[in-house]
Amino acid sequence: MSGKATAVTRDPAIALVVARAENGAIGIGGDLPWRLSTDLKQFRKVTLGKPVLMGRRTFQSLPRVLDHRLNIVLSREPGFVAPGAIVAASLEEGLAHARRAAKAAGVGEIMVIGGGDVFRAVMPLAKRIYLTEVHASPDADTWFKDFNSRDWRELSRERHEPGPKDQYPFSFVLLERF
Repeated sequence: MSGKATAVTRDPAIALVVARAENGAIGIGGDLPWRLSTDLKQFRKVTLGKPVLMGRRTFQSLPRVLDHRLNIVLSREPGFVAPGAIVAASLEEGLAHARRAAKAAGVGEIMVIGGGDVFRAVMPLAKRIYLTEVHASPDADTWFKDFNSRDWRELSRERHEPGPKDQYPFSFVLLERF
């Protein structure tokens, strides 16, 4: 036996990154139902360097591919092309790409960034939620209501009053599954 220590390799944790209003709203008309510049900066900080998994509509709502992150787009639409991203026809295929990328990059998380259908599909597998609680109840057409807070332990919470480019007060909350 050699004297070298072997690193324990674990599958990366699946983490949701979601901004959710008090009424469960997460989107309207393919966009966010608020303007929170501080949250967008936090989103970048939390996801940078990690594979990000998203649905087709979420990808199409972005102004461009998210830089310094492997973008994996789930789509059942035959022939869908996402320049600069990997397209996966199923959640299993998308997660396989994300696991390989996370291990290759030496990161411990796969970041799931939406939309509502993707959040619902991946929720049973999620170990962590980076939640921005938006302290408002805006109109919406996309919701994130399918999570039972009793299954999650709150690790941290930071409340913020709106900054100059923030429409509402909000809290950054880190949750981990029991």
